[in-house]
Amino acid sequence: MLPFSRRAAKSAVVQWGAYTWVLAGGALAFSSCAVVGRVEQLDDDYYHLVRSASYDSLVAALPLTKQLYVQQHADTLLLTPDAPGAPVTYRYRLQPNHRLLLLRRRLDLDVFTIPFKVRPPQGGVPVQLNTNFNAAIYVGRRLDFYSLRTKHTTPFGATARIQATGLGYGAFVGVGSTLVSADVTRQRPSTTEYEGLVVHSGLATIYDARAFNIGLAVGIDQLWGPDGSYWVYQHKPWFGVLFGLDLN
Repeated sequence: MLPFSRRAAKSAVVQWGAYTWVLAGGALAFSSCAVVGRVEQLDDDYYHLVRSASYDSLVAALPLTKQLYVQQHADTLLLTPDAPGAPVTYRYRLQPNHRLLLLRRRLDLDVFTIPFKVRPPQGGVPVQLNTNFNAAIYVGRRLDFYSLRTKHTTPFGATARIQATGLGYGAFVGVGSTLVSADVTRQRPSTTEYEGLVVHSGLATIYDARAFNIGLAVGIDQLWGPDGSYWVYQHKPWFGVLFGLDLN
């Protein structure tokens, strides 16, 4: 029995090790894609001013709690606080030695695919990596950070340089498929191997890579059909990676 126990323990360690490495790989892929993007022109919209460490008298005079309507004209910003009464607009010229950090909040609506799900061990079944078809609609809160300054890129003077980072968090719901067999239905004799329909929901955090969105998700599945109550993964958590397009 001792050799068997050692083999079982070793197998469990390998399974959990593989599970850990998959999650770490997903996190690494997520972080490696989180590079700062570039935009050529700031959209005319409402923003919040984020106080930076560098001292600037005009920035210090603007209210942090109020929204600012921002318009960009080359290397100059028109900042109009959202306040009662007649609007007052400040002209702010970007400087090479000072970064102005703006934040824009908005509702985010995306359509995602989930290329794989990692399922922890359940009912005697080891860690599973499922690559079946999965899709989801995501609704959440979007935070876009814009760092603005000027840089001498031509002999004719400085140009505006805008670095953008988009982050988000929210919930998703969707449908997908999964392989159903006796191994994952507690050896139910009447179960034949087939592709089952699942409805999934959960929470996700995303990063906007400009060309596409990438994110990490945690969710649960509900298998439709007579085998749902026997399925070992019914309403059990899974972890996955999201890829998708921004609809708004």
